[in-house]
Amino acid sequence: MRVILLTGKGGVGKTSVAAATGLRCAAMGYRTLVLSTDPAHSLADSFDQELGHDPRLIKPHLWGAELDALRELESNWGAVKRYITQVLQARGLDGVEAEELAILPGMDEIFSLVRMKRHQDEGEFDVLVIDSAPTGTALRLLSLPEVAGWYMRRFYKPLQRMSAALRPLVEPIFRPLTGFSLPDNEVMDAPYEFYQQIEALAQVLTDPTQTTVRLVTNPEKMVIKESLRAHAYLSLYNVATDMVIANRIIPDEVTDPFFQRWKVAQERYRQEIHEDFCPLPVREVPLFTEELCGLPALERLAQVLYGDEDPTQVYYKETTMRVVQEQNQYSLELYLPGIPKDRVELAKNGDELTVRIGNHRRNLVLPQALALLQPAGAKLEDDYLKIRFSGS
Repeated sequence: MRVILLTGKGGVGKTSVAAATGLRCAAMGYRTLVLSTDPAHSLADSFDQELGHDPRLIKPHLWGAELDALRELESNWGAVKRYITQVLQARGLDGVEAEELAILPGMDEIFSLVRMKRHQDEGEFDVLVIDSAPTGTALRLLSLPEVAGWYMRRFYKPLQRMSAALRPLVEPIFRPLTGFSLPDNEVMDAPYEFYQQIEALAQVLTDPTQTTVRLVTNPEKMVIKESLRAHAYLSLYNVATDMVIANRIIPDEVTDPFFQRWKVAQERYRQEIHEDFCPLPVREVPLFTEELCGLPALERLAQVLYGDEDPTQVYYKETTMRVVQEQNQYSLELYLPGIPKDRVELAKNGDELTVRIGNHRRNLVLPQALALLQPAGAKLEDDYLKIRFSGS
């Protein structure tokens, strides 16, 4: 199954782009599901049709769905939720408060990943288009398998075996004292099974032939910075980005003096987008004269974005930026084909790294792993500029 994930800062138009991408995929004959994992769902508004948690047919070959985190929680984490609720109620919270607090922060984002894994396993669709949470917050959870795996091996599995052995002995004393029972096998098994699902999904998301991200941005300073930051985190977790979509460009035919300063600013930021994300392909989408709601409007957007192309193709196959850790040392590798080393200049300010090549400059927002370190050397190898970082 081909996975295309649309992300970007809130309000940049990623839902419209996701819906238009799904519409074009369906027109090509692919069985396509557009799934919104953004807690502030607007996919139904974009299609101008009612959508729910389960896939609903919009037109031939095209389905839409909006993730219901509570339903995903119950189906994947129900036993744990009920146990946490029981514990909280025993501590004096009423039923509603206990149930709300049983949903741990970030769980809705994790369940969106589990939902993707389920569609991958079921094989009902050829293409899954994800309207993601803003700035790809959910993708930072790709570090979860690595971190959780350590805890699962070192602590959780021994604790699980110990709990199973001691429960019959301790339960008669524990329950009268606390008002709730020790976790049973169903509760203890759920986190490990959940971890296994996330670990399997990570392999799908980091396969660039199967999963790519398309960053939606606007020609505005804050939005570009957020997009660069998202790209850095995607690269940190080896998730491929194959396209950048610059949305809401004021068209040339707009000549009203009121928009003149906006157009001048946009021209400067458009150039920045092309330079900062080079060599990723950048598609520009004009500011439409209408709201992009309903299938006719989305078809016009799809035509601007893809024309007669197949949206499921991987538009860029090289990894443009990657973070490598070797022997407690980090290096940032940038794909810069055909650039001689003596033309490269580096400068770091806070969490930003500036790479200057002749008259061209590229600004990178560094992930936290590198933001506190300083560049300690660089070399060009196989068209990659490899920048080494150290703590001093």
